[in-house]
Amino acid sequence: MTPGSLRWPLLAAVALLLAGCGSGSYQWGWFILDPRTTQGWHNLSFMAGGMAATIGVSVAAFACSIVAGALVAVAGLSRYRPLRWFNRGYVESIRAIPLLVLILWVYYGLPVVLGLQLGILMSGVLSLALSDSAFEAEVFRAGIQSVPKGQTEAALACGLTPGQVMWLIVLPQAIRRVLPALGNQFIYVLKMSSLLSVIGYPELTRRANELTVTEYRPLEIYTILVVEYLVLVLVASAGVRWMERRLGAARQ
Repeated sequence: MTPGSLRWPLLAAVALLLAGCGSGSYQWGWFILDPRTTQGWHNLSFMAGGMAATIGVSVAAFACSIVAGALVAVAGLSRYRPLRWFNRGYVESIRAIPLLVLILWVYYGLPVVLGLQLGILMSGVLSLALSDSAFEAEVFRAGIQSVPKGQTEAALACGLTPGQVMWLIVLPQAIRRVLPALGNQFIYVLKMSSLLSVIGYPELTRRANELTVTEYRPLEIYTILVVEYLVLVLVASAGVRWMERRLGAARQ
């Protein structure tokens, strides 16, 4: 079954679900999010205010994870055994730690262990970047290994150093090859940023939680939260596809 053929059954299922909810005993309270009222407009604005924080921390963490992941991937392909050991140890260790646990440890553990007091924002960026960089390292490793070795040999024969070959010849091609995977990783970071609510970072989920405490309407509030994340992910996916088309056109 193709994705297009699944569209209408899924829409029908959602419609039936909503109809069933509406016919039950639950009394919906959408008035708390009605933009025509002062209260509803204030609540919607409060929730939407967390979108900038979500996007900001996700972009910052993703940028850091790309750099760290590329460096770890290059270390894993080095001819020096200690660098390859570092790559394996880093990737396997970071991937084994649940992101929520990593966030809590960075925020509460670093001040005790290293005396490094980070704010909520920096703790969130560091946690997300560390977690994602382990996956980015594997993505970059696969992309680098997919570049034909003949290009490396030709560049070395032209007098380039191994470092110049990696950064000028291999990595630019590898990034193009792994762009869809990088887009998926950004969406992963965007969604996982919701876990930063546990340390008080004022992103979308944190704001929804705070509004739930004051309005006592979790179903309505979290439904709007679902829509907000859905919009963010769809926009990010469209941006990745646009970049793929641009890079594809540039190669022609």
